[in-house]
Amino acid sequence: MTAPTLNGTRYPQPIEDLLPAARGLDLPEGQRFPSRNRLMREFRIGAPKAGELLALLKAEPTAPPVDSTAPDAPDPADVPTVPEPVPPVEPDPTPVPEITPPERDAEATPVGRPDTPTPPLTPVPVRSAVVWPVVLLALPAFVAIWSGWVGLGGLTGFGVVHPLPGIWDSFSINSAITLPIGVETYGAYALYVWLSGRVPDRARRFAKWSAIASLLVGALGQVAYHLLEAAGVTAAPWWITTAVACLPVAVLGMGAALAHLVRTHD
Repeated sequence: MTAPTLNGTRYPQPIEDLLPAARGLDLPEGQRFPSRNRLMREFRIGAPKAGELLALLKAEPTAPPVDSTAPDAPDPADVPTVPEPVPPVEPDPTPVPEITPPERDAEATPVGRPDTPTPPLTPVPVRSAVVWPVVLLALPAFVAIWSGWVGLGGLTGFGVVHPLPGIWDSFSINSAITLPIGVETYGAYALYVWLSGRVPDRARRFAKWSAIASLLVGALGQVAYHLLEAAGVTAAPWWITTAVACLPVAVLGMGAALAHLVRTHD
């Protein structure tokens, strides 16, 4: 839609140039001024500009006098502007071309320096250390520790007992074996709990110090036995007997405490 041709141009004209053309419009009988909708339609102008042009027309001194006998006609400027119906837009029969998304470039492979080793694509499995040498080392240590504790137990009053009198009189056991089984087994277990790192902090601290104490007691027991055996003593002094007699009770208490702390999640 273009503006009407005035003065040889199609560009929007100023109001001063449109005023003569608006004054020369043919009006129906009895109508003094063109309506704002007609000014908008005739000159292809907007509502503000049409209203201003209509105001200039009404302000001209050459306007004919108003007939007081004629019935009051509504002011065209006060009539609300009715938008012109817009013709329906027919769909374009031309199919819309399908837009193909651009292909993504392949990921660039980083290129390292020639002297830089390329890391392996798959993790290399880590082989665990073999444990059979520990078994080989433990066999002679077990023999020496076992014989030392059993010998020290014999010097401190441990010996053959019948634990089931009246039930199984023939059953007997040397109570000296409780020393190596209790002290050394607890020391190995506490050392494992300490170094595993899979227990609460309280259990780990208790296992650490009790393992160290158990290993020190085991070493002192071996030293005491060999010193007494080398000196030809047949009965240990009372203080050694007292300490050795308390070992099974101490091992039982430390084992129960460590088992409780291992299962505690506080």
